[in-house]
This record gives sequence, structure tokens and C-alpha cells, in this order.
Amino acid sequence: MTRTTSAVARALERIGRLDPALHAFVEVWPDEALAREREAATRRLPLGGLPFAVKGPSGIRSFAARRLIAAGGSPVGATSVPGPGTHWQTWGLGAHGRTVNPWRADRTPGGSSAGSAVAVATGMAELATGSDGAGSVRIPAAWCGVFGLKTTNGLLPSPDRSGLASAGVLARSAAAAEPYLRHVLGGGGPDAAPALPLPLQLPLPAVYSEDLGFAEVDPEVAAVVRAAVDRLVAAGTVRLLGRDAALLDPVRAWTAIRGGSPDDPEAVRVRRTNDDRLDALLAGGALLLTPATPNRPHGHEGPGDLYSTALTWAFNLSGHPAASLPAGFTGDGCPVGLQLAAARGADVRLLAAARAVEDALPAAPVPPAAGRAAAGR
Repeated sequence: MTRTTSAVARALERIGRLDPALHAFVEVWPDEALAREREAATRRLPLGGLPFAVKGPSGIRSFAARRLIAAGGSPVGATSVPGPGTHWQTWGLGAHGRTVNPWRADRTPGGSSAGSAVAVATGMAELATGSDGAGSVRIPAAWCGVFGLKTTNGLLPSPDRSGLASAGVLARSAAAAEPYLRHVLGGGGPDAAPALPLPLQLPLPAVYSEDLGFAEVDPEVAAVVRAAVDRLVAAGTVRLLGRDAALLDPVRAWTAIRGGSPDDPEAVRVRRTNDDRLDALLAGGALLLTPATPNRPHGHEGPGDLYSTALTWAFNLSGHPAASLPAGFTGDGCPVGLQLAAARGADVRLLAAARAVEDALPAAPVPPAAGRAAAGR
């Protein structure tokens, strides 16, 4: 009789095999994870022991982690975040060293939810919690070729006093992220859980912007995203609207608010102007489509003068939910993300739209590191 290996046991095996090279985890909890899986099976909890990872050592105490555990999820470990004194190295520092991109080890996976993105990209966890104050979920999702969602600011509890950071989730796909929204937003109870998947009428109205009116975007990154958008139009998934997505560059406003000066006149002006423009762009249930990042993954020495956050942090200021999903690859093998933003509070609809979009695009391939692990089993 063949014995079936449990989902948590498979995740732990992959962590043991892969993490010494990828450095996605700072802590691993095998005994606790297996025990929670057994408890979930005994109690017939809805997640059935689903193995997930939490962002950083403090992630196990987060609101999202507690909700997932209550629904029968099994946290397998804490993922890497920036190391002490290296706030600019947003790609993370794992137990074995710096966290590396599963597609190209010489490149960063992005951050600061670095280890979370690497863990789900390589199958070491089925989903992972994250937090996003400037793009910290969406950037690593884009650069690791997975799905990442920043929820509407204030929708879920956040320890960030500036109000810029919001809870988020990373998973291999939008479909795989559904348990997060179902049980974290709905509290784990079947009566309170949001209805997923949400039915949508296609084509979805959308606005496309390469640069939001101010960013300098790598031409090859822009071309990959534009090709994905064209494919969505041809498939009847989206219908582009003739709206001009020209925002003000949020860099000074974001910096002032993060620095504790929310009443700075420039910050107030930029925030109000962009809020008004985004509300007009997203009226009638429209989506806003952009590249997730203006640049491809950079090396471990740092981004130089590039702002990887240029296309993401506007939505931390405005509070809109935003997601990144795989759009394709540059010629040198770097993943590119397509960002989707929706009206405030439309998180469930945004996830449903992301599912429709990923259904119309080629399936995201498995990173080389994960493929080698599968071959070695």
C-alpha cells in the first residue's frame, strides 16, 4: 500500500532541499506545522492543514496568520526580510545568507517580502503573508513570477502608523491566493467568507498606462507588459478605455508621510490630486493596468539611482488595492509583472479580475530551482 505524503511534509522536504541555496526562510517550524496539519484534519477545518509561510519572525502574530491558523492553515516558517542596518537591501536576509531570485541567483527577488515570494515561487509554501508599504508585496511578486496582492489600506489591521502599509498575500497564482481572502477577510467562517470566485462580465473595462505619467520605464519591461495587455484585449478579457492615466510623481509625498509629516503641503497636494485622478480613472468598476516595476530585477549590490517603487507606491498613498501577476520575461530571463489596481474596497473583485487575466495569459512557468527540486524527488 502506497503511503501519501502530506502537503506539509512535502513543503518541509522542499524547504530542506532548496533553502540552503535560496535563503528564503529565517525560521522553520516542522514539528508545529505537522501538528497543526493533523489537528486541522481531525477537526475538519476548511484549509485542511494548507502549508503557508509568514513574513519575518513577527509574522506569526499578524492578524492574517491568526485567521489562517484558525481556518486550519499550517505555518511552516518565517520568511526573510531586510537584515539589521540594511534597510535599502529590501531583498531580504535568510538564515543562510542573502535571499536570491529563483530565476537568476545573481539578481534580487525584490522586497521587502523577499522570502515570501521565493517560498511560493518554488513550492516551499502554497501561499505566504506579506506587507506592502511602497510595493513590498507587488515588487517581489513581479520579480519572482508569482501573484501578489496589496489589500485596500485599512481593510486589515496593520502596525504601520503612517497608514501607508497594508497587509498582503503572495501565491503561485490568483486562484491559489483565494484562501487568503476567503478566510482572512471573512474570518474563517462559511457564513462570513466573501463569495469566491466572484462572477464577472467580460470584457473588463480597463485603462492602460505604461508610466503613470512620470516614471522612466525600461523599454523591454514596457514591451512585455504591453504585449500582455494586447493579448488580453484580443482574448476579450479587457476593453481599453480612452482615459489618460497621468498622476503626479508621489516620491516626495510618500517620503514626507513616511517621515512623519503627513501635513506637509506638497504631500497634501500630491495626495489630493492623485486621489481625484484615480477615482476618475477607476469609475464604473474600471481597472488600471501598468507594469508592476519600471525596471527588471537588479543585482545584489543595489538598484543604483532607480526607484523600483515608482509604479507601486502611488497606491499606498491612495489606499487602492493593487496586485501584480506574471506578464512574461525579458530577453535575459527576468520575470515581468503586470499591475492591476481597482477601486478602494474592491479587493474581492480585483482578485476575480486577476483570475480572469491570468486565464487569458500563458501559464507562468516553474523557476529553474523548483524544477530541479521536482526532478530530484
